[in-house]
Amino acid sequence: METRYSTHPEHTKTMGTDELRKHYLVEELFVAGEIKLVYSMEDRTIIGGITPDSAPIALEGSDQIKADYFLERREVGIINVGGNGKVVVDGEEYKMENKDCLYVGLGKKELLFSSESTSDLAKFYIFSAPAHKEYPIQQVSFKDIEGNRLGSQESANDRVIRRMIHNDGIQSCQVVMGMTQLNNGSVWNSMPTHTHDRRMEAYLYIDLDENARMFHFMGEPTETRHLVMKNEQAVISPPWSIHCGCATSNYTFVWAMAGENKTYTDMDQVTMDQIK
Repeated sequence: METRYSTHPEHTKTMGTDELRKHYLVEELFVAGEIKLVYSMEDRTIIGGITPDSAPIALEGSDQIKADYFLERREVGIINVGGNGKVVVDGEEYKMENKDCLYVGLGKKELLFSSESTSDLAKFYIFSAPAHKEYPIQQVSFKDIEGNRLGSQESANDRVIRRMIHNDGIQSCQVVMGMTQLNNGSVWNSMPTHTHDRRMEAYLYIDLDENARMFHFMGEPTETRHLVMKNEQAVISPPWSIHCGCATSNYTFVWAMAGENKTYTDMDQVTMDQIK
């Protein structure tokens, strides 16, 4: 498990490209037969990718989180961004197709991930945060969430947003999680942009082809920076930072938040004339 420390906005102003990427970009999440985890000091979240090959992979406790089992003091949201797979939680099996979501709450001991086929591996994206009470395991299929259509073709942000773990959906202590898909011809997300000092956020960009690139914008509204990203890479967004992006084609992104509250609309809007 890699550790990433929090950074002050004044420090971020001094960073060059390599340093920005080192602190905020998670470049490799999905490696066949491996589990990749990043522990962020931003609200003590854990971002990870689990890619089972011929054998199941267990998500376990570690000395880094001083836990005998992973969910001893945590909860986790799981979205499968690969082929069909399943998660076994304390003996109960949950099958997951592409873009399905599973929430597992505090106290569950066994988390076992497997792929249905070695020719089309499941890719389980996980987002975990500390938890103070137990909520029940809940699962939602991507195809069962109609979502809300936002934006327009004229502004190049025609998109559908699907909320999965949130106040009016799957219940959690603090994890909020969902997915946004941009339609053909649309490339901008979250513009006009915003910040939310009460929560950090992580973005995982998917459904980009090999040669496409994502330009993720971050930083204070008056001190913006950018990261150039590939398919299936993630970015950590501190509470003080904007988070928006534009790509060379349409794409999907998984957004996940944790912090003081779960109110999706609790954000501080940034007007276009503030951005520099």
